[in-house]
Amino acid sequence: MLVYLFKYLDTLDIPGAGVFQFISFRAAMAVITSLIISLLIGKKIILILQRKQVGEVVRDLGLEGQYQKKGTPSMGGIIILASILIPTLLFAKLDNIYVFLMILTTIWLGSIGFLDDYIKIFKKNKEGLAGKFKIVGQVGLGLIVGFTLFFSDSVIIEEKVSIESLSTNERVEIMNGSAALNPQDEVAMERKSTKTTIPFVKNNEFDYAWLVAFIPEDYRQPFKWLVFVIIVIFIVTAVSNGANLTDGLDGLATGTSAITGTALGILAYLSSNVIYASYLKIMYIPGSEELVIFASAFIGATIGFLWYNSYPAQVFMGDTGSLALGGIIAVFAIIIRKELLIPILCGIFLVENLSVVMQVAWFKRTKRKYGEGRRIFLMAPLHHHYQKKGYPEPKIVTRFWIVAIMLAVISIVTLKIR
Repeated sequence: MLVYLFKYLDTLDIPGAGVFQFISFRAAMAVITSLIISLLIGKKIILILQRKQVGEVVRDLGLEGQYQKKGTPSMGGIIILASILIPTLLFAKLDNIYVFLMILTTIWLGSIGFLDDYIKIFKKNKEGLAGKFKIVGQVGLGLIVGFTLFFSDSVIIEEKVSIESLSTNERVEIMNGSAALNPQDEVAMERKSTKTTIPFVKNNEFDYAWLVAFIPEDYRQPFKWLVFVIIVIFIVTAVSNGANLTDGLDGLATGTSAITGTALGILAYLSSNVIYASYLKIMYIPGSEELVIFASAFIGATIGFLWYNSYPAQVFMGDTGSLALGGIIAVFAIIIRKELLIPILCGIFLVENLSVVMQVAWFKRTKRKYGEGRRIFLMAPLHHHYQKKGYPEPKIVTRFWIVAIMLAVISIVTLKIR
C-alpha cells in the first residue's frame, strides 16, 4: 500500500519519495519490518496462548525429552503469518498477480492449519482435521494456482523463438520492424507458456505440453492445462505435507524454510531482471520482481519466529505455520518456473516425506509376508530416527540446517552448471 502512496508523493516532487520504487529498498524494509513484527508480537502471542492453555499435546513416542515439551504453546504459526502478510501488504504492489497468489496461499493454507490445530487443542481431538479435508483444501489451492497461471493474461514469460514458428500476424509485425531478420532467426517474445526449467540440462527448458504431444493438435489445448494443473496440485500437496512432517524438532522446519526462502528470493530476483536472465540463459518472468518483497518478508518472519522456536522452544508453529510454509515454498517455486528444482531445494522435506512412505510401505509388506511388520528406520520421520539413535536434538537440527544450506547453494549453482 505504501508503494502507491509514495508514488503519488513522488509526483509532487517530495524528496526521498522515489526510493519506494526500488526493489532493493522495499525488500530491505520488508525483512526489517517482518523481523520487528515477529519479535514484538511473538512474546505477546505466546503469553495469550499460555493463558488460553493452548499447549502441545504430547504422545508417548519413547523419545528422550519429549515430555519436557508438554504444555509448550502451539499455534505459533499465527506469528509467522502476521509477520509475512503485514510487510507484504505494506511494501509490495498488490495489483501484481504473483503477489496476490502468494497472499492467497498464505491465508488459505494457514486457515486449514489453524482449523486443524483448533480441533486438536480446543476440541481435544488428537487426530485434528480429517486428512481428506486437508487434501481437499490443498487440491483446491492447487486448482486456483494452476488455473490462474495458465489462463491469466498477466502471467507471461519471455522466451526465444524462431520467426518461422510464429503466427502469421506476429511474423509480419516482427519482419516489418527489422528488414535484417531472416525467418530462421530467433527473437525474444513475451507470451504465455507452459515451459519450466530443468536443472543440470544444457537446453534447460521443459514444456509440459510435450507430455500430451501424442494428442492431435486440434484437441490438445484442454489436456495441456489439465496436465499442468495436476502437476501444480501434486507439488503443492507434497511440499506442504513435507514441511508439516519436518516440523517435529525445535527450529527444524523454521530454519529449513528460512534457508529455502532465501534461495527462492535470489532465484526470483534473477528471473525478474532481464539482464541477469539473459546472461544466465534462464526464463525472464516480467512482474516477478515483486516476489522478492514477499520472499524478504518470508525470510524475516521465519528468522524472527526462530527466536522463540529454537531449542528449547517457547512456542511451536503447529499446522498453522507448517502447512503454510510448505505451500508458500511450492507456489513460489511454481511461479518462477523452478518447481523441478524442488527435489534439490526442498531435499529435507523430500527425505522426511520419503522416510514415512518407505517406513509404512515396508512395514505393511513385511507384515503380509512374515506376519510381523519390520522397519527400515528406528522411527519415522527421519529426524526421529536420529533421536532414537541418541543424537541430541540441537545437533540433529543444526546438521539438517547445514544440509539445507548445501542444497540451497546447489540449487542456485544449477543456473550455470548444465
